[in-house]
Amino acid sequence: MALRGDALAAVEDKASRWVMRHILIGPPLKLLTGLRVEGRSNVPREGALIVASNHLSFIDSIVIPLACARQVHFLGKAEYFQGTGVRGAAARWFHSTAGTIPVDRNDPRAAAGSLTLAEEVLRRGEAFGVYPEGTRSPDGRLHRGRTGVARMALSTGATLLPCAVTGTDKVQPAGSNGFRPGKVTVRFGEPIDVAGLGEKYQKAALLRAVTDATMDAIGALSGQERSGLYASDVKAAMTSDLQG
Repeated sequence: MALRGDALAAVEDKASRWVMRHILIGPPLKLLTGLRVEGRSNVPREGALIVASNHLSFIDSIVIPLACARQVHFLGKAEYFQGTGVRGAAARWFHSTAGTIPVDRNDPRAAAGSLTLAEEVLRRGEAFGVYPEGTRSPDGRLHRGRTGVARMALSTGATLLPCAVTGTDKVQPAGSNGFRPGKVTVRFGEPIDVAGLGEKYQKAALLRAVTDATMDAIGALSGQERSGLYASDVKAAMTSDLQG
C-alpha cells in the first residue's frame, strides 16, 4: 500500500509541475518577460546538475527552471510554508511544486545543514540551483562567490553549470512585491571543468579555484561589473551608510 501511495504521489507531483509550467506560471511569466534562453544545449536533460547563477531578483528562481526545461530545486525561507488560510495554502502548493527546500534562516544549525540538503537532491540525480554570491546583489554588480558551490560539485560529482540572468531586477525591483513588463534573458555556459582544476589544486585552494572559475564564467555571461567583495559585506556597508 505504501508503494502504491508513493507512486500516486509521484504522479500527482508530476501533474502539478506540468500545470504550473504550462498553464499557471510559465505562459504568463514568459509573456511578461519575453523570456529569451541562450545556451540551452549546455543543460543536461538528466542527471545531477548544479545551476550556479547570479542573483538579481526573487523571480530568478522561477525563470531559471523555465529556461532549463527541468525542475531545479532551490533553498527557500521556511516562512513560505507557514502561512495560513487560502493564501498560505497557495504559497505552500507553489513552493512544494516548484521544489523549494525550506530552511529556517534564523536557526544556525538549519542554515549549516543546507549543504547537506543540496547534496541529497544531487545524489538523487536531480538539479539544484545555487547563487554563489549568497544573496541578491545589493547594487547590480557581481560579487565574490562563496565556496559552497565548489563543495557540492566536488562531493557529488554533479555537473557544474554557470548561468546568468539579466533583466529580472527590472521586472521585479528590490523591495517590490509586484511585477512589471520587461525583457529577461537566461544564458547557460559550458560546464566548469572541475576535474581539470582538481589536477592543479588541492583542498582549500581547489575550492577557491572552482568557485572563482564559476564566477568568472557567470560574469562573462552576464556582463556585470565585478566587485571582488562579498555581497553581504557590500550590503552591510550600504546599510551603514544609510543609517549614518
